[in-house]
Amino acid sequence: MRTLVLGATGYVGRNLLPRLIEQGHKVRCLVRDPSKLVSTDIEMVQGDASDNASVQSAVKGCDRIVYLIHSMSGREGGFEDLDRHIATNVAASARSSTARQIVYLGALGNRGEAQTPHLRSRHEVAGILRSSGVPVTELRAAVVIGAGSASFEMIKMLVARLPVMICPKWVNVKTQPIAVGDVLRYITSSFNRPAATGATIDIGGPDVLSYREMMLTVARQMHLRRLIIPVPVLTPWLSSHWVNLVTTVSAPLARALIESVRSETVCEDDSALRLFDIKPTGFAEAVKEALSGNRKEGPDTFNTKENGVAL
Repeated sequence: MRTLVLGATGYVGRNLLPRLIEQGHKVRCLVRDPSKLVSTDIEMVQGDASDNASVQSAVKGCDRIVYLIHSMSGREGGFEDLDRHIATNVAASARSSTARQIVYLGALGNRGEAQTPHLRSRHEVAGILRSSGVPVTELRAAVVIGAGSASFEMIKMLVARLPVMICPKWVNVKTQPIAVGDVLRYITSSFNRPAATGATIDIGGPDVLSYREMMLTVARQMHLRRLIIPVPVLTPWLSSHWVNLVTTVSAPLARALIESVRSETVCEDDSALRLFDIKPTGFAEAVKEALSGNRKEGPDTFNTKENGVAL
């Protein structure tokens, strides 16, 4: 079976490709710059997911689509329009294709409550992909922990560089982080699994933590003592420029990450544990692996200089 990976040059995509090849999949990727993926085992289609003709060419003859695209920066509101446009392109091409499954890595968060723009966009994309008529497996995740993950690298750099942190009150918001290796296992395990086809599945690690608790855990793993002081007012705009000053994370990317953490993102059911034979990695162990520089799940692809549209 031929699997098309959209968003292959992003963090999860680059980690996923070696696993797919190892498992014997025929892999095709739609990429703007083929030089970013150097592999003789991957069929590459040069193009842009925002271009309908490029998407049609990439989707043709594929049995499965793995959708990992999400715009993390851009002008105010622009990322939502771009996400909507790309998802619409993919849905239209999938509708008339031979694809039998779309696996979409979406985001946790209660759809019935007011969400941040990035979470709303992630949820909207899921609906657009379903409009294709091709069964969608939506895997909803929160913070992905691994060496090179933008969220993890931002936390690590803040902890490393600031003995005392004055943070917004949303550092106490709860989330359910997941190790990158577990994300990859859930994606590949969902292939051709009838119970997962067309299902929405919340995936997360075993620990529900606040961002403050995550930062303190990372500090302990780095053998550092850190003090975090929440304050009532610190807007995402101010926070993003503060992060940009202290770390190598660009202000647009920092703002996108910060916007995404202002709403609670925890699993609402245990369907993942029932459908898959996967025992999720604990947060402390995931952090230990990430800090050790372990690359068994793929290369370190963290790059703050690019405003990519892939997870």
